[in-house]
This record gives sequence, C-alpha cells and structure tokens, in this order.
Amino acid sequence: MNYPKNVWEQIKGITAKDLINALENDNWVKDSQCRQSFAYYDNINKKRVTIHYHPGKTYGPKTLRLLLDAIGWSAKDLKRLKLVK
Repeated sequence: MNYPKNVWEQIKGITAKDLINALENDNWVKDSQCRQSFAYYDNINKKRVTIHYHPGKTYGPKTLRLLLDAIGWSAKDLKRLKLVK
C-alpha cells in the first residue's frame, strides 16, 4: 500500500509499542506471545500479523511497509487511530 509522503514521514518513526496499541484500539486480538513476538488476529478480516517487540526501537522502512501491508490500514485508518495527524 502506498501512503502519501506526508503520512509516510509521520509513521516512519513508529515504535512497536505504538503499533501494538493501535492494533488493540482497532479491535485486533492478541493471539499468542513468544518471548519478544506478539501475534495479533483480526477476526473480521481474518488477518494475522506478528509484531517483533524491541522497546524504544523503530522499524526500518521495508519492515514497516510490510507490516502495514499485512495489517491493511489505509492513510484514513492511520488518522483514525491517531498514528498520523
């Protein structure tokens, strides 16, 4: 999914904690946990995503893009979840 440049500039510094909070606010359910990995499941869209948690760290652009593609959030969803302005 391609995001406008202004949206990408805001989300490229997102941490795992921010992403996990947004998933939980969007009604994703924690499916399992194994050490530093958290799996979340979206019952409505039948999607599952695994978030690797490293406190205070951000994701590289490729990894972040793959995660957001797997989750399926649009720029409008990112605004609704208050990840961008």
